Amino acid sequence: MKRPNSYTSQYSIGEAARKLKISVETIRLYERSGLILFVKTKGNQRLVDQADIDRIICIRQAINEHKISIGGIRRMQSMVPCWDYVSCSEDQRKKCPAYQRPDAGCWTYNHTRNDCAGTNCRQCDVYQLSGDCQKIKSLIHHTTVRAETRRRSRGTTS
Repeated sequence: MKRPNSYTSQYSIGEAARKLKISVETIRLYERSGLILFVKTKGNQRLVDQADIDRIICIRQAINEHKISIGGIRRMQSMVPCWDYVSCSEDQRKKCPAYQRPDAGCWTYNHTRNDCAGTNCRQCDVYQLSGDCQKIKSLIHHTTVRAETRRRSRGTTS
């Protein structure tokens, strides 16, 4: 998914923190927790664009308004079925740490033995969709309904 041109403006992490009225350390916490990925310069400076700002607003909304912990957000992000969006085969899924240990978004894992190895996760639909407060609920619901439908068609129940 290509980001629109309005998303090309970039800020330093300090500028983003001021714009969001939060601390730089809070933004770094979200990064360390795997909730957000930043573009970094050769000097390792984080560059924050409008999509990142929107993602942080979504994270803040989940924490402050919905009382969801960082761990809860990670778990919600792990429920987005990356294997469906990337069209991974069953063999690829068996090699994928995100499929085997779903406790965080797929972009938090070191993919070395599957089709995602070497890809830019920031450009992936899965990463972009999981940071959209309006879409993540429907993505998780869609996944849950689809899984239940599969169980019923196989004649198994949970």
